[in-house]
Amino acid sequence: MQKKWWKEAVVYQIYPKSFMDSNGDGIGDLPGIISKLDYLKDLGINVIWFSPLYKSPNKDNGYDISDYQAIQEAFGTMEDFDRMLEEAHKRGIKVVMDLVVNHTSDQHKWFIESRKSKDNPYRDYYIWRDPKDGKEPTNWGACFGGSAWQYDETTGQYYLHQFAIEQADLNWENETVRKEIFDMMNWWCQKGIDGFRMDVISLISKPDVYEDGPINTGDGYSGVGAITANGPRVHEYLKMMNKEVLSKYDLLTVGETSGVTTEEAKKYAGSDTNELNMVFQFEHVDVDADEHGKWTMKPMHLPDLKAIMSKWQTELEGKAWNSLYWNNHDQPRVISRWGNDSEEYREVCAKMFATCLHMMQGTPYVYQGEEIGMTNFPFTEIDQVDDVESVHIYDTYVKENKEYTHEQMMKIISKKGRDNARTPMQWDDSENGGFSTGTPWLAVNPNYTVINAKSQVNDPNSIFSYYKKLIRLRKEHEIIVYGTYDLLYPEDEKLYVFTRTLGEEKLLVICNFSEETVELPEDLKAMIVEQKGILIRNYSEESEKIRPYEAIVYQL
Repeated sequence: MQKKWWKEAVVYQIYPKSFMDSNGDGIGDLPGIISKLDYLKDLGINVIWFSPLYKSPNKDNGYDISDYQAIQEAFGTMEDFDRMLEEAHKRGIKVVMDLVVNHTSDQHKWFIESRKSKDNPYRDYYIWRDPKDGKEPTNWGACFGGSAWQYDETTGQYYLHQFAIEQADLNWENETVRKEIFDMMNWWCQKGIDGFRMDVISLISKPDVYEDGPINTGDGYSGVGAITANGPRVHEYLKMMNKEVLSKYDLLTVGETSGVTTEEAKKYAGSDTNELNMVFQFEHVDVDADEHGKWTMKPMHLPDLKAIMSKWQTELEGKAWNSLYWNNHDQPRVISRWGNDSEEYREVCAKMFATCLHMMQGTPYVYQGEEIGMTNFPFTEIDQVDDVESVHIYDTYVKENKEYTHEQMMKIISKKGRDNARTPMQWDDSENGGFSTGTPWLAVNPNYTVINAKSQVNDPNSIFSYYKKLIRLRKEHEIIVYGTYDLLYPEDEKLYVFTRTLGEEKLLVICNFSEETVELPEDLKAMIVEQKGILIRNYSEESEKIRPYEAIVYQL
């Protein structure tokens, strides 16, 4: 096993719009982030990953970039960025940028030029096609609904957009496009950043032939993501990127790869493939989906979750590296989704989920607010919702095909919608949770008076202090980073039990995903008798049985 700093790191994701507002305009910003760097240093994380900071019209919260080398005005200036980078580095914290190069905003200078005429030098920067029988070139449906093709009257052609209409797909077949992207990436690396998280990077290589796919969406389209994922030249492009940019610096690189399998992941992030360090896969967060995709109240079945997590742990072992997460800017809060965020269980539940994840092999990602046990927002009306995906799905299922009532859909959005992760960070119990002196762009969760950072940083029993301990243990015990993983009791519907082994060392991890007290199997009790000590636990007092949402790690 090759040792690397990014394998031993813990990454903290910041969603800049919701982290900390310094000027009272209701939007988080870079000076606000700078003011909280000591908080992050205290937590013990090594890396910050920023969701996009670039100039953007914000049709998809910054994932529609109009200038890759400028900072979004609401977040501050490039001088603010440089100061933030310097201050983070002073504290031993590395900075990873979000890289969105599958598409740009339709306000990017390249696209503004591209749509002017068919012979414009920038025309081939994007994917333009003639109509077919007076309609779209194919039946591909965009990820946010509707067609993936947008007609442009100026030239009488359609352009491809896999996401919002305002997010035009770049043409990676064009060598000049690739050079522009690699030059831009080198510019950021020379500025001193420490890596890239690559948005939907598995979608950059389109099929050789553009043809209709099977209709699998409610509006009669074929899901474009499934058609373009892991395309014919994606690994060729990433090898080029590695040669021209990534190999020149000591970076953390992680690709968001929808539709990835463990076999495909070994190509993207294999120890000898010269592409990326690791990938984000989505199999485990799709475990509670059904025929409506994620828009369902279907409960998570623990044996299914264990099977997926364990497959990734064992099949990548020694060949590629895992990234570990429950939460991010696209996922609801895990304790509200799969756990119990009631007053009685929220704290032990948050600590249990953290223990389970941080004791696996891979690089753990902590999403802002996770370390204080933030929960989903109690949405009741669609006008409380900002997310383009949730609004579209409400219109589809409630207004158009009437599959769900308003109440049912709002309950699902409160469980699964992306805005649950995007509500402002809860810093203290003052107005707006201390996030802003103005009106926040998205409402603060009303439970901020109870759940906030100020009440936890100096409390040795808090969720925050528990995360600090988990992060510290990772630095102290090589087995947590590099040990092999073995699942026990795969069919148990309440307990997630696994071991980690490195040489003569062994850890036994027991996590109760239920609110029932569980009697341990006899052979597990026999293992525990041989223990050398307890590494970490989320209940203070001993018990012969495993209590609701209990997590305990034994050294054997």
